[in-house]
Amino acid sequence: MEPFIPQLVFIEPQALEYPLGRELHQKFTDMGIEVRETTSHNQVRGIPGDNELQQYRNAKSTLVVGIRRTLKFDTSKPSAEYAIPLATGCMGHCHYCYLQTTLGSKPYLRTYVNLDEIFAQAQKYIDERKPEITRFEAACTSDIVGLDHLTHSLKKTIEFIGQTELGRLRFVTKFHHVDHLLDAKHNGKTRFRFSVNSRYVIKNFEPATSTFDERLEGARKVANAGYPLGFIVAPIYMHEGWQEGYYELFERLSHALEGVNIKDLSFELIQHRFTKPAKKVIEKRYPKTKLEMDEEKRKYKWGRYGIGKYVYPTDEAQDLEQSIRGYINTFFPTATIEYFT
Repeated sequence: MEPFIPQLVFIEPQALEYPLGRELHQKFTDMGIEVRETTSHNQVRGIPGDNELQQYRNAKSTLVVGIRRTLKFDTSKPSAEYAIPLATGCMGHCHYCYLQTTLGSKPYLRTYVNLDEIFAQAQKYIDERKPEITRFEAACTSDIVGLDHLTHSLKKTIEFIGQTELGRLRFVTKFHHVDHLLDAKHNGKTRFRFSVNSRYVIKNFEPATSTFDERLEGARKVANAGYPLGFIVAPIYMHEGWQEGYYELFERLSHALEGVNIKDLSFELIQHRFTKPAKKVIEKRYPKTKLEMDEEKRKYKWGRYGIGKYVYPTDEAQDLEQSIRGYINTFFPTATIEYFT
């Protein structure tokens, strides 16, 4: 698939006080993209569309260039100690995505240009935790790789973390546009992860993302560039024939990585879950989705902020975990499985 290009750009006036803000303003102007001013992302108005669904789809191709005002980082367990805020929103249309509700009525993309302030805050967190390693997750609220060919914010972050002693960076992506990141001075301190899934899940629930084969192409490239490599299998979903579907996933993954020198491979496993608010939003935005969200077939699990989620019943979750762990052990016996949740 082609790299993401926004159809409409909003820029906060304060963003123009930063070099990256001015650079992006000039870049989008030169590309012939309409650039509008907005006092803040909360004041974005005028996204085109005859109805709410059209406006939602157009918002997913709208970019707001602004500054990150809140420099207190969120926690990011179990992936990392902190979420480093580089961008918000995603150009993909994954039906199951938790960003459907966490971004609420603001599904447009946002990129932050005050990187030096963000890096200074990250350094404070690193210093506070000495002599422990401090891990930062860069993809909690966005698919940062899908946007970074335009901003290079992620590349700057990789190189910032690369020169720290105790900082580590992690992010996950469904996009393969990684060429500009291959020469970054990462010094082995950034783990580059790709989201992978069965054919059924990718075909039915992950529109507007790179294909499985494109993601594997990207994985080979970053592994050959010396990045520690990982894969997130998420959401693990019990569709018809899921055992064969996930076995084939790891078989294809194994063939694709033949001949690639991978010293430190990791897997993270996340079962499908949903909340009641997410279900309402998903059914409204993707009315023809095949995504199964029957509360009667699930187990209720309390979550953060008092909002519970529906996960698979214990016996089904154990079946999923044991099966996926078995496939990984078959095809990648030396890999690390970081967690199943």
